[in-house]
Amino acid sequence: MDRDGVAVEPGLIGRAELTVQDTDTALALGTGVVPVLATPRLVALCEQAACNAVHPLLPAGRTTVGSRLQFDHLAPVKVGSTVRAEATLLRIDGRRLAFTVSVSDAAGLVGAGRVTRVLVDLESFLAKAR
Repeated sequence: MDRDGVAVEPGLIGRAELTVQDTDTALALGTGVVPVLATPRLVALCEQAACNAVHPLLPAGRTTVGSRLQFDHLAPVKVGSTVRAEATLLRIDGRRLAFTVSVSDAAGLVGAGRVTRVLVDLESFLAKAR
């Protein structure tokens, strides 16, 4: 896609990695009482991987923001374990960028889903913030 100086194409892949700390747990984030990787932290890692796929290609003043998430958290991960997220740009629909995402650890798949991010002009976007 070359829209206003933005050149991204389906197939781009971004990755992100996390070694789970106490601060990443459901207990620490207030989303449960178990000391395992929290779903919101797992989702944030997927968003980070999606950003890593496209942000290096965006011109100054352009960014993407999250707009939709569909995610299945499939397995618990303990503190000290390392998880790796991968996001693949599946399709582009106007300013919407649709990614498939997955997270794995040494034992296999931890979670998977889809993330949609929207391409925005940073200054205009911030001006609309409430």
